[in-house]
Amino acid sequence: MKTGTCPGLRPADLRGLTRRTILKGGASLGGAFAVSALAPAFAYAAPIDRLEIWGPPAGPSITVLHAIATGGLDDAVRKPSLRVWRQVDEVRAGLTSKALDVGIMPVPVAANLYNRGLGVRLVNVMTNGILYVMSTDASLTSLEALRGRKLATLFPNELPSLLMERLFRHAGIDAAKEIELVPTATPLEAMQLLVLGRVDAALVPEPAASAAIVKGKLAGKTVHRVIDLQIEWGKMTGAHKIVPQAGLVVTDRFREANAAVVEAIQGSLVKAAADVAAHPARAANNAAGPLQMPWPVIEASIPFCNLVATPARDARPAIEAVLQAMADVNPGYIGGRLPDSAFYL
Repeated sequence: MKTGTCPGLRPADLRGLTRRTILKGGASLGGAFAVSALAPAFAYAAPIDRLEIWGPPAGPSITVLHAIATGGLDDAVRKPSLRVWRQVDEVRAGLTSKALDVGIMPVPVAANLYNRGLGVRLVNVMTNGILYVMSTDASLTSLEALRGRKLATLFPNELPSLLMERLFRHAGIDAAKEIELVPTATPLEAMQLLVLGRVDAALVPEPAASAAIVKGKLAGKTVHRVIDLQIEWGKMTGAHKIVPQAGLVVTDRFREANAAVVEAIQGSLVKAAADVAAHPARAANNAAGPLQMPWPVIEASIPFCNLVATPARDARPAIEAVLQAMADVNPGYIGGRLPDSAFYL
C-alpha cells in the first residue's frame, strides 16, 4: 500500500511511519511504561506482517497513532502504520483501487460505500462528535445568532456541512438566504479565514478547533468555542445526544482473510481510546509528529474529541439517527437508504 500526507496541515512524508519510527523520533513520553501499559492481552495466531490504516487529520487518528506508538497493535500487526488522507474522495479512490483495507472515515461515507456494494463493513465508532463552531465574537453562541454572518463551512456535501444544514432547518433558518456560507476544503483553510477576520465564524473539527484558539492568540485575537454541534444535535434529537461521526471500516476481503486480526485491532483500540483520555499529554506526543501539529494543541483538543471505540452494532440506533438526518438533506449521500444489519460488525 502507499503512504500519503495530512490534508492542509503540511506534514512531512508519512512513508514508513511505524511504532519504531515514532519512538525513535521521541514522540512518546515514558516509552517503556506506555508500551507495557497498553500491550493487549490477546492470544491470537501469528500477527500479519504489515497494515496501513488510513485516517483523517482529526481526533480519531490520535487513538490509532497512540496505539501504534505504545505497541497496542503489535499482537495484530508486526508493523502497523498510518496514512493520513487529504479528502474523502481519497478514501473512495483507495477502496476502488484496493489500496485501502482498513481505515477511519465518516460513518455516512461508509454507509454509502456499503450500499453501493463496495464490500465494506463498519467495525466501530471512534468519535461521538468533533465538530465545533469557532468565532472571535463570544456572543455567537446559538444557531440563530449566525443569521446575517459569514460562516466558513467544511467539505461541501459532506457530513459537517450536511449536519449543519440539518440543524439550521430544525432551527427554522434558511441558511442559503440568511447566512453567507463560505465553503472551505480543509480545516486549516477555515481556521485561517477566521483568524484573518474574513469570516465571522468557522465550522471545524478537532484538533483544528483547538489550533484556532492557539493561532488566534498568536495573532492577538481571542477565538471562542461558541457552538458545540454535539449539544445542538442532542437538542434536536432528544434521544441521541452524540454524533457517531467517524469509525473504523474494514473491507470484506481483509475481514474474511483476517477475522482474528480485526477482532484484535478493535480490542486494542478500546484500550487505546481509554488511555488517550487518561493520559492526554502522552497521547498528544505520540500523535504530534504524524499530524504535524504541536503536542500542546493536540493535548488541549483531546477532551473535546469524544474519542471512543464503540462496536458498530452497539452504536446502530445513534448511527441511524445521523444517517437519516443526512438523508433528509441529501438522500444520495448515504446511498439512498439506511444500510441493513450486515453493515454493523
